[in-house]
Amino acid sequence: MPQNSVKNFFNPMIRPITKPIEEFIKLEQSSSIILMVCTIVSLAVANSAFSSDYLQFWDTRMSLIIGNFHLEKTLAHFIDDFLMAIFFLLVGLEIKREVLEGQLSTFKKAILPLICAVGGMAFPAMIFTIFNGTTEYSKGWGIPTATDIAFSMAVISLLGSRVPLALKVFLIALAIADDLGAVVVIAIFYTSNLDFNYLYAAAAALIILVGLNTAGIKSLVIYWIFGAFLWYFTLKSGIHATISGVLLAFCIPFRTEYTKKQLLEIIEDGVTVIKTSLSSFEVQPRDITEELEAIANKTSSPSQVLENQLHGFVAYLVMPIFALCNTGFLIEGNITEILSTPLSWGIMLGLIFGKPLGIFLTAFIAIKFKIATMPENVTWTHILGAGMLAGIGFTMSIFITLLAFPDQLHVQSAGKFAILIASLISGILGFIVLRFVVKKA
Repeated sequence: MPQNSVKNFFNPMIRPITKPIEEFIKLEQSSSIILMVCTIVSLAVANSAFSSDYLQFWDTRMSLIIGNFHLEKTLAHFIDDFLMAIFFLLVGLEIKREVLEGQLSTFKKAILPLICAVGGMAFPAMIFTIFNGTTEYSKGWGIPTATDIAFSMAVISLLGSRVPLALKVFLIALAIADDLGAVVVIAIFYTSNLDFNYLYAAAAALIILVGLNTAGIKSLVIYWIFGAFLWYFTLKSGIHATISGVLLAFCIPFRTEYTKKQLLEIIEDGVTVIKTSLSSFEVQPRDITEELEAIANKTSSPSQVLENQLHGFVAYLVMPIFALCNTGFLIEGNITEILSTPLSWGIMLGLIFGKPLGIFLTAFIAIKFKIATMPENVTWTHILGAGMLAGIGFTMSIFITLLAFPDQLHVQSAGKFAILIASLISGILGFIVLRFVVKKA
C-alpha cells in the first residue's frame, strides 16, 4: 500500500468522524431498496388472485410451550412484538452511541437536531389533530410524527456532493432524536392496561441488567438471557414489548475495558503477529483479514459488537419481513375516497407539510435567537429539503398505525396507504429541492 494511502486509511482526525456516517448511509441505502421491493411485492400480491391466502398466512398461529409456560401469537404479532423488539434494540444502541459519543453527545452538537426533532413531531401531530381531534381516528396523532432513517438516507445519498457532509450528519442526528421521541410516544401514549405484577417483574429484570453493567460484566450471552426475561415481562405487563429492546440497549456496556495505551499495544502485537506469519506461504489474504477482525472484536465494547452484528440482520431480514407483513393490505373501494378521509388528510398533510414546516421553523427560531448555530456549509434551503425528507415516515409510522388501531384492519389499511403516498411525495419533493434548487456544495 502506498505511503499516502496508509496515512489516509489511518488518519486519526478524519476516519473516526466520516467512516461511521459513510457506512451508516450505505447500509440504509441498500436496506431501503430491499424495503421498497418488499413493499411493492407485498402490495401486488395482497391485491391479486392470491390475496386471501397471502393475508391469511400472516394470521398463522404460533405457539411456544415449555412445561407450564405457554406463549401463543399469530405470525404477524410475532413479527410486531418480537422482531420489532430487535429493531428497537438496534435503535436504542444507535441512540446511546449518539448521546455518549456522537452527534448528540454535547449541547452544541445536540441542540439543533433535538429542537428540530421536537418541532418535526409537534407540527404533524397538531395538523393531524386539527383534522381528527373530534373523530374516531384521534388516537392516530402519533402516526405522522415519525421519520424513516433508511429511506431518508437513501434519497440523500443519491445527491452525492450536492449535499454537504454536515447536512447528512444533521439529518442522521435528527432522525435518531426523532426515533427517541417515537419511543417515548409509544411508551406513554400507546400502552394498554397495565398488569403491575408483570410490570414489577420487568422492573426486576431491568435492575439485574443495570447491575450486570455496573459490575462490569461483558458477556453478551448473559445480557441476551435477561433481556429475554425483560421482553416477556414487558409484553405481559401491557407496555408494548418493543420498549424492552430500547431498555436492554441502554444496559449493555458501551465503554471498552482498555485504555488508549493498551489498545495501541494490542494493535502493535497483532500487526507483529501478522507480519511474522506473512513469511509462510500457507497464509492467505483472508487469514490476515480474519486476524484483523479478531483484533477489532477483542478491543470493541459489547455495545459496539452487538450494534455491528445487528445492523445487517435488522436491515436485511427484520425490516423486509416487517414490510412484507404490514404493507400487504387490500385496497378496497375508490382510492380517491380512501385518501379523502380525515385520517388520510391528517397523515398526508402532517408528513408532507407538518414535518418540513416544524423542522424549518424551529431551526430558524433556534438559530435566530442564537440557541444553536447553522451547520457548516448548510443553507436554509438545505434545512427545508432535509425537513421534506424527514416526512418519509414509512416503518415507524406504519408501526404506530398498528398500535393506534390494533383491531381495525380497514382503518389500518387506509392509514398505511396514506403513509405510503405521503412518504413517496415527501421523498420526491426533498430530492427536487436538494437536487435542483440548492447550488452544488
